[in-house]
Amino acid sequence: MKNQYAQNLQLSILGIFTALVLFISLNSFVIINPGQAGVISILGKARDGAVLEGIHLKPPLISVVDIYDLTVQKFEVPAQSSTKDLQDLSARFAINFRLDPTQVVEVRRKQGTLENIVSKIIAPQTQESFKIAAARRTVEEAITKRNELKQDFDTALGQRLEKYGIIVLDTSVVDLAFSPEFARAVEDKQIAEQRAQRAVYVAQEAEQEAQADINRAKGRAEAQRLLAETLKQQGGGLVLQKEAIEAWRQGGSQMPKVLVTGGDSNSSIPFLFNLGNLQDATAPQ
Repeated sequence: MKNQYAQNLQLSILGIFTALVLFISLNSFVIINPGQAGVISILGKARDGAVLEGIHLKPPLISVVDIYDLTVQKFEVPAQSSTKDLQDLSARFAINFRLDPTQVVEVRRKQGTLENIVSKIIAPQTQESFKIAAARRTVEEAITKRNELKQDFDTALGQRLEKYGIIVLDTSVVDLAFSPEFARAVEDKQIAEQRAQRAVYVAQEAEQEAQADINRAKGRAEAQRLLAETLKQQGGGLVLQKEAIEAWRQGGSQMPKVLVTGGDSNSSIPFLFNLGNLQDATAPQ
């Protein structure tokens, strides 16, 4: 009976020892996957040098490994600022970043988790960088020169986050908004510009019409000049004939009181008689 109890005790101790050895063995190494970096802390103190992808030994039971994702992370961060002309400007930025694997240990010591990095480092530095970029231009320039605003923001943010072991890969302006007062001012300006453009069009149209009148007047003057030269060359007979025709037209195409007849191209004075007098003479008394 005693022998059986001793054997069972030995088997139990052996099982416990085997389990303990297996547990210690499993806790003596860590596997780091691609795109990750680990920080080994022994008795609460981070060991220098991050461990990258692969299998790594670590002290069992007294060490802990914190794993950090080195792949690209994306977070949207809001920001507000005042422009050079003291207009309120708000924006929302989508920031793509990753951690510098050579500084993961410092990140673990100073910032801790990824959530802390976003809330305590990236968010406030985004706000400050946006203030720097927005203060260099007016609100109208911030809208019309959006790419330049983004470039200034990227430069300021990259310089500020680099010292924290955060590499900014890209940013994009998700939204850019301004105050309602400025929106009304923009609308009023657009209306004024449209009215000004309309006034310019009307002035140009009037100028073109005036020029057309001048051209028509010049044409008539030239025609009169040519006519005068022709009449001068042909003599006074043509003058009288022209006046008779004009009088006929002005009288509503009625029978002219003066009619030019006879004569040839070489005669100097045409034969004239007054039809009005003829009608008076033949009228019954």
